[in-house]
Amino acid sequence: MDDPLPSPLPLRTRLSYAVGHFLNDLCASMWFTYLLLYFHSVLGYSSRHAGALLLTGQVADGICTPLVGYEADQAGGCGRYGRRKSWHLIGTISVLLSFPFIFNPCLGCSEKTPEWAVLIYFIPFVVIFQFGWAATQISHLSLIPELVTSDHEKVELTAFRYAFTVVANITVYALAWLLLHFEVGRRGAPNLGRQDIPVFRNLSLIVVAVGAISSLLFHLGTPEKTRPPGCTPEPEEHTPLLSDSQKKPIRPYLLWNHWLLEPAFYQVAMLYMATRLIVNLSQTYIAMYLTNSLMLPKKFIATIPLVMYISGFLSSLLMKTVNKRIGRNLTYFLGLMIILAFAAWVALTGNMGVEVYGAAILLGAGSATILVTSLSMTADLIGTNTHSGAFVYGAMSFTDKVANGLAVMLIQNLHPCPTLLCCPGCVAFYHWVMVAVTGGIAVVASLFLACLMIWPIRIRFHDVSVTGLAGSRPRELEPQDEEDNASIVN
Repeated sequence: MDDPLPSPLPLRTRLSYAVGHFLNDLCASMWFTYLLLYFHSVLGYSSRHAGALLLTGQVADGICTPLVGYEADQAGGCGRYGRRKSWHLIGTISVLLSFPFIFNPCLGCSEKTPEWAVLIYFIPFVVIFQFGWAATQISHLSLIPELVTSDHEKVELTAFRYAFTVVANITVYALAWLLLHFEVGRRGAPNLGRQDIPVFRNLSLIVVAVGAISSLLFHLGTPEKTRPPGCTPEPEEHTPLLSDSQKKPIRPYLLWNHWLLEPAFYQVAMLYMATRLIVNLSQTYIAMYLTNSLMLPKKFIATIPLVMYISGFLSSLLMKTVNKRIGRNLTYFLGLMIILAFAAWVALTGNMGVEVYGAAILLGAGSATILVTSLSMTADLIGTNTHSGAFVYGAMSFTDKVANGLAVMLIQNLHPCPTLLCCPGCVAFYHWVMVAVTGGIAVVASLFLACLMIWPIRIRFHDVSVTGLAGSRPRELEPQDEEDNASIVN
C-alpha cells in the first residue's frame, strides 16, 4: 500500500509562518532604503563613511550567515524547542536589542567628534544586528522544506512569506510618510536635514515594537518537529513495515561539504546573488535618485517605495498560478523583462513627473517576480535534504550580502562629491546608478538563467554519509545509482 499523501498545511500555520520574518523585513526595509540617506543627508557624514558602515554590515551578515546555517544544521534545539525556532529566537532578541541604536545619533558624541570615531561607535550595533538578522533569516527559510514537501506548496509558502515582506515594506514607507508629513507641517522644511533625526528614531522604535509582536505570533503558531540533528525521523502509524530500502540502496544524506561539489549549487547561488543585487541596490538608491536626480520633495522617499511594494505585493499573489502554468524559468525571465523595461524608461527619461509612479510599479512587480522565483528555486535545490538546508540558504545569502556590500562601496567611491550633500555631478550620477543596478544586473542575471535552462539543476550524491542496515560500511555510488538518485528541477 502506498504512503498516504501529507495533508496540506493549514492556513493558520501558513500565516503564522509568514509573519516570522516580519521583524527582519521591517528592519531590512529601513536598512537598505534609509541607511545611506540617514547618515549622509540627515547626519551629514561623508558618502564614503556611510558606504563603509553599510559594507561593514553586509560583510558581517555574509560571514555570520553560513556559520549560523552550519550551526543550525548541526546543533539541536533548546530543550523541547526545535532547532530552527531556537535560532530564530536568538536572532530576534539580537535584532530587538541592537537595531534602535543604529538610527539614533551617537550617544555622548558632539559636533567636534571625528567621523571615524562615530563610525567605530556604530559598528558593534551593526554587527550584532546583522548576526541576529542572519540567524532569523536562515532559520526561517530552512523551515520551508520541513513544513511542506510538494513544489507548488513551497512556491505558495514562499509567496506568503514574500507577501508579508511587501506588507513590511509598505508599513515602513507608510509610517515614514506620516512622520515626514507631520515634520514638514511642524517645521516647514521640504528637504532632509538634522531636523529629521526624530523621524528616523521614532520610525526605528515603531519597527521594533511591531516586529516583536509578529515574532511572538510566529513562535506561538508555527510547529516544528524536534529531533536530534542527523537522525532520521521516527516511524509513524502509516510507515510501511517493509520499506523500499530492501529493494534499493539506502538514500544518502547530502552533508554541507557535499554541496560544494555540486555544480547546481553554484548555478542557483549566482542567480540568487544577481536577484538580490537588483532588489537590494534598487531599494538602496531609489531614495537618492528621487531626491538628488529628480529633485523631488522628501515625502517622495516614502510614497514611491510604497507604490513599488504595493505593486510587488499584488504580483506575489499571482506567483503560484504563474509558476504552475509556465514554470520557474519562464516566470523568472518574465520578471527580468519587466526590470529591463523599468531601466529603459529611466535611461530614456531625464526628468520624470507623475510618470515616476508608473516606473515604480514596473520595478516593484519585476522585483517581486524574480525574488519569489529565485527563492523557490533554492527550495527546489534542497529538496528532501532538509538536514543541510540551513547551510545552503546561508551560503546563498553569503554571496548576496558580500556582493551587495562591495557594490555599494564601489558606487559610493565613484560619487563625484563624497564630502558634500549634493553637487551638479550627483544629478546624473544617481540617474545612471539606477539604470546600472537594474538593467545592467538584469542582463547578467539573464546569462545565469540561460545556464539553468541549458543545464538543468541535477543533484548528485558524491558520498554516502549514513551507514546501511546491520552497520554496513558506506560506499561510493555507482554510475547507475547516481542516475537513479539524481533529482531534476525544471
